[in-house]
Amino acid sequence: MSSNASKPVSVIIVGAGQRSLVYASYAERYPDQLQIEGVVEPDPERRQLAAERFGISAHNTFASVEELLDRAQLADAVINGTMDELHVSTTLPLLEHGYHVLLEKPIGVTEEETLELEAAALKYNRIVMICHVLRYAPFYKKVKQLVSDGEIGEILTMHTSEHVSYHHMAVSFVRGKWSSEAQCGSSMLMAKCCHDLDLVSWLMGEARPHKVSSFGSRMQFRPEKAPVGAGSRCLTDCSIEESCMYSARKHYLNMERWGFYVWNNYHLGMRMSEEDKLESLRTDNPYGRCVWHCDNDVVDHQSVIIEFDNLATASHNMVGTASRSCRILHIIGTHGEIQGVLEDGYFYLRQPDPVKGREYKEHKIAVDVADDSHGGGDLLLVEDFVRALRGEQPSISSTTLEQSVDGHRIGFAAERSRRLNQLVTLEFK
Repeated sequence: MSSNASKPVSVIIVGAGQRSLVYASYAERYPDQLQIEGVVEPDPERRQLAAERFGISAHNTFASVEELLDRAQLADAVINGTMDELHVSTTLPLLEHGYHVLLEKPIGVTEEETLELEAAALKYNRIVMICHVLRYAPFYKKVKQLVSDGEIGEILTMHTSEHVSYHHMAVSFVRGKWSSEAQCGSSMLMAKCCHDLDLVSWLMGEARPHKVSSFGSRMQFRPEKAPVGAGSRCLTDCSIEESCMYSARKHYLNMERWGFYVWNNYHLGMRMSEEDKLESLRTDNPYGRCVWHCDNDVVDHQSVIIEFDNLATASHNMVGTASRSCRILHIIGTHGEIQGVLEDGYFYLRQPDPVKGREYKEHKIAVDVADDSHGGGDLLLVEDFVRALRGEQPSISSTTLEQSVDGHRIGFAAERSRRLNQLVTLEFK
């Protein structure tokens, strides 16, 4: 922990991608609380751009974690935003070297390495906070407070659903970096919905997941499902591009969506001309490929059912290709229920009210919703990380790494269930 609470907490960025820089931007808003001391990034251009943005000296820029570890400890902590399959292998030596870690989700790509990281954090007495940013969104934070206060009694059942928009599905999980488990190491459920499974586990409180079952498949984005006239790339050999809802031209040029994925180092200020963008999509840019002719192998829809050790149940649906992106929540307890949609900015608290003329009373509870895709949770997470490193009381959203692991174990069990077509039972020590 920081030895001087009056000084800003110092961190090193490991992996200068879009998510890392969202968290690191807290230092630009609150320099008295967080200071960026260095950057680890193998891409030399990205490394230089990140250094310029945060005023990092050339002496504190590194091409690899190994280079960083050749030096004495430079900061209190690191923000680790590497790709999924690198999370554990990069974090373990950082913990040993003395760094606390703010780690992008998922913790790891297997249950075994996730538990290995948990053991290492305990061994070295380090804080490892997982970027489960939805816990910090005012919507879920308020729901958690009401549940903890007993407003709906004991939870009987819970349903969550994540509706992934058709354009997000295409850019990230069909054309993009998370389209193939072989490439990124994570299943679709763990890459996209470990937020949601964490919320289920977190809202359940002390109850622990016991049994898991799951079904899902890659049903839509397959070559045999391609419409007549579809080509290999939107802007080269496709005769239906103008009418296609997945047109790369429509999403990445006309509507200017997802630039930080599609255009190299866009999140660090690099810009391309319109003609260069067109040429890129026509030739070697993976985001110019037809969605029915990619190398994707992850599911495009999945359902998960969980029974907890107190006999409460929960279910989660991941729905790819939705028209509207949203997260849905419905919790039913012994004394009431909570129901709402994150993006609406409000939810309903209902409780039985057996009086003449009605059966329940209902309160509409409004919460702030920030336009950051995580309901305002991104920077609130970093604020809590700073508080934890200063030895201050963390918020209701913060839990131990052990509790973060439970949601991951649900996800890994769900994948085993889906692949093996069987019920999976979780065992705890």
